[in-house]
Amino acid sequence: MLRFPSGRAKPSLAKALERLPLFTGSAIRVLFRDRLCARRGRLVRRPPGIEVHAAAMLRRRRIYLERSLLRNPLELRRILIHELFHFVWLRLGNALRRRWELLLRDEVLAGARGELGHSAECRKDALERSALRTRSNPWRRYVCESFCDSAAWWFLRPARHQEFTLPRRWRARRARWLARLMERPALPL
Repeated sequence: MLRFPSGRAKPSLAKALERLPLFTGSAIRVLFRDRLCARRGRLVRRPPGIEVHAAAMLRRRRIYLERSLLRNPLELRRILIHELFHFVWLRLGNALRRRWELLLRDEVLAGARGELGHSAECRKDALERSALRTRSNPWRRYVCESFCDSAAWWFLRPARHQEFTLPRRWRARRARWLARLMERPALPL
């Protein structure tokens, strides 16, 4: 499933992946870097750019993590699971992705505030009114990030985190959806 770097990171990564479901697919390489920055959808070695904790390179089958995460096991787990679920999202299939999108559509139309991670919440907050109706690129990016943040939340429960701001009512709906997904014998990577 994942190819870890050797050294002191390996036990931390193994612990972060405990109790995850079985995955199928080619190996994904996990790499650590100091001070990750992103600019225009690409990782860059130094600013200018936005500092990020991690990035998933889907075509290259790599996950880059900021080295400082090794000092915070809970945050390492949350962010690694989020990045791993980008690969699941890509291979989930249109029908399941559309069902997740409809779940979020219902939330947005009902005026649900908050999210289960910063990456989804900042995208949700930036959506224009027409984004949902037109299924624009910003809407689809939000849907993907929400799926990945929600999967990380699912595996961290009952832990609390300052980024888990979605009200309980909506969390319960997402939990039911994710429970059905996790019943599968294996998830595609």
